Amino acid sequence: QVQLVESGGGLVQAGGSLRLSCAASGRTFSTYTMGWFRQAPGKEREFVAAISGSGGTTYYADSVKGRFTISRDNAKNTVYLQMNSLKPEDTAVYYCAQRGRAMLTRADHYDYWGQGTQVTVSS
Repeated sequence: QVQLVESGGGLVQAGGSLRLSCAASGRTFSTYTMGWFRQAPGKEREFVAAISGSGGTTYYADSVKGRFTISRDNAKNTVYLQMNSLKPEDTAVYYCAQRGRAMLTRADHYDYWGQGTQVTVSS
């Protein structure tokens, strides 16, 4: 059974930084693409970033490109999301998710999800 546990959310002022972590267990971590998604109140869940199993390929939503960095440590079965220059519109619950090898951006293409961690950016 795959388990994903996010941590690192919190309250930060606009312009600040946070680093989210997602610890995975249950199957060979390095085999699978990992993604970060977010969902703000009243909005659909949206793609933020994804990283290939080896970590060699990353992909970002235009809204976070240049500000967020996704990375992974396969020895620790953990994926990270470094968020810099945060804006109030980044406020959302952030979820990590896992899928097969292909790097896709639709939420319904991901098989497993964490419980989410709240990120609130004040203006």
